[in-house]
Amino acid sequence: MRDILQTEELEVPDGVTVSVKSRVIVVTGPRGTLTKNVRHVNMDIRLIKGKGNMVTLAVWQGNRKHVACLRTIKSLISNMATGVTKGFLYKMRAVYAHFPINCIIQEDGRRVEIRNFLGEKVGWAPSQFAISLIHCMTQTVRHVDMLDGVTISESKAQKDELILEGADIENVSQSGKFTNCWQAVFDP
Repeated sequence: MRDILQTEELEVPDGVTVSVKSRVIVVTGPRGTLTKNVRHVNMDIRLIKGKGNMVTLAVWQGNRKHVACLRTIKSLISNMATGVTKGFLYKMRAVYAHFPINCIIQEDGRRVEIRNFLGEKVGWAPSQFAISLIHCMTQTVRHVDMLDGVTISESKAQKDELILEGADIENVSQSGKFTNCWQAVFDP
């Protein structure tokens, strides 16, 4: 069954500027600017200025799945407004039983290097200082680059805790996912 008209309204918080042009949403605040292209969703997005700024989303002749996109786009704009005012923070812990995992922050929080995951050592390489019969192991090093606008740091309060911060919730959560996926155990 199709609904003739379904609408959702979102109030824009103070200190945040929202602009909409041909379904490209730009949200500006104290922490920066976020842009999202939602041209793939067929809906009316209007900015109503007056006593308080409001964003009105409308779907005409939409089925159940099309109407569900209203709430998705409303949440997306709300998250963008939260990101440019407060920002988003994800916390991750390096948990181990015996072999300590070393997480080294590089390039001013734009990259993390993960060493000694599960005591991993791969390949034999001759040591410069050892006799030719004695060999030492080289470590597997994992490098994870953060997405745009995301910085990673070590927690001062908790040991082996990584803090990911940024304005875009999608980039912060994806960077956390990449950090977690690089620590997967693969069966050869």
